[in-house]
Amino acid sequence: MAEFKLPKNSRVQKGKTWPAPEGAKRIKLFHVYRWNPDTGENPRLDTFPIDLDDCGPMVLDAMIKIKNEIDTTLTFRRSCREGVCGSCAFNIGGTNTLACTAHISDYKGDIAVYPLPHMPVVKDLVPDLNQAYAQLREIEPWMKTDTAPPGRERLQSPEDRAKLDGMWECILCFCCTTSCPSYWWNGDRYLGPATLLQAHRWIADSRDEATGERLDNLEDPFRLYRCHTIMNCTNTCPKGLNPAKAIAETKKLMVARK
Repeated sequence: MAEFKLPKNSRVQKGKTWPAPEGAKRIKLFHVYRWNPDTGENPRLDTFPIDLDDCGPMVLDAMIKIKNEIDTTLTFRRSCREGVCGSCAFNIGGTNTLACTAHISDYKGDIAVYPLPHMPVVKDLVPDLNQAYAQLREIEPWMKTDTAPPGRERLQSPEDRAKLDGMWECILCFCCTTSCPSYWWNGDRYLGPATLLQAHRWIADSRDEATGERLDNLEDPFRLYRCHTIMNCTNTCPKGLNPAKAIAETKKLMVARK
């Protein structure tokens, strides 16, 4: 097996290599990003040999095994383990995805695990998502109406309901947003794929009565139009969604109303 090498000019240093489990016959090496803001040291990659015969099939299983049995100081987020909460979004093998749905067997050779890219890091694999959540609040992702509420639910035809497919499934893991170069360079002003997908989800909802207001809120050279449709967001989405399409549909509505 070829030796895992750090990228050239990387500030990440080679860290500790833990010993392999005694008697293990199927070993997989996990190179995990480590950084502690309290130490003042550069980030490093620690290497953990995992016995695949004593570990679950998912990358998250390996991360939990490392946390529980090898190094309890490793810090990461996780919750549902079912691809629903979005907490365990990491950069795994160079791709943003969910550790709980990433099969170890899908990766040839060693596996490198980093936090989501181009975001401030709180510690180890935990990115600071405060800005992303603040931008989500800006688009007001809830139903807005002016008419009096009906006696029961607001009805919607099957055809109108179908228009929301491919958007309501978003779990806000921000794999797409953190894969987008436009967000890397203009994240303070560009809303990013995840938030814009959520914005279009409510624009497309036949029950919502604030379409004009929502489009006005996006009418800005940066908030919407920094998207250049390079498709990183769609290619990396672990739920198979298409944020780029939702952004394009919003742009079409912008043109149609002028």
